[in-house]
Amino acid sequence: MRAVILSGSGRYADRWHRFDETSAALAGIVAGAGYRVEVGDDLLAGLAALGDADLLVVNAGDPESPLPESTGEPAEPTDDQLDAAAAGLEAALDRGIGILAMHAAASTLPELPDFGHALGGRWVEGFSWHPEIGEARVHVVGAHVIAEGIDDFTVYDERYSGLRLDGIVERIAEHEEDGMRHPLVWARELGRSRIVYDALGHDVRSYESAEHRDLLDRALEWLSHVPAPTFDAS
Repeated sequence: MRAVILSGSGRYADRWHRFDETSAALAGIVAGAGYRVEVGDDLLAGLAALGDADLLVVNAGDPESPLPESTGEPAEPTDDQLDAAAAGLEAALDRGIGILAMHAAASTLPELPDFGHALGGRWVEGFSWHPEIGEARVHVVGAHVIAEGIDDFTVYDERYSGLRLDGIVERIAEHEEDGMRHPLVWARELGRSRIVYDALGHDVRSYESAEHRDLLDRALEWLSHVPAPTFDAS
């Protein structure tokens, strides 16, 4: 199986996340799940060239966020680049692909509405937020196969809160803040494709959690079964 990891750089980098480090950690986890891994740092070109990839992992940031201080102003994407990326993503979703979107991916690729639609939820500036990074208690919920046998666990991470859901999702994990439960991990099917969003993964400490890695292993197993077995072509 072929996996493509698209890591934030250029306009999809920001000053808060070390996407090179977290993408390297993800590459190890995905390879351990049996995938042949390719890591790229050009999101639009990577989407355009997805081809027959079985899995897409997106680990990138919001192009409207402040860039790292050492980064110059990146060029705006051309219409041709955006059109090619949109066509590559659309073709992959139509034929059936597994997508794992991590952490800041909830705010990336706003130029491609199909990506946000596939995710089923987004970070919305002025509405979404997170408490200070620290020890986070993750509550495993629901009856999804990914959640089977996993107990609540603690991980050092950011806890995204107030993500705006705009699709039918099946919650797998939540956290509690100020007496409210907020979704952290969810899964959904979209036609032939399967998608998992995991709001954890701010830095490599998140991937040092055995429980988080176990959850990702289970997510990768579920994502590997595409075209989605429940898809009805009739």
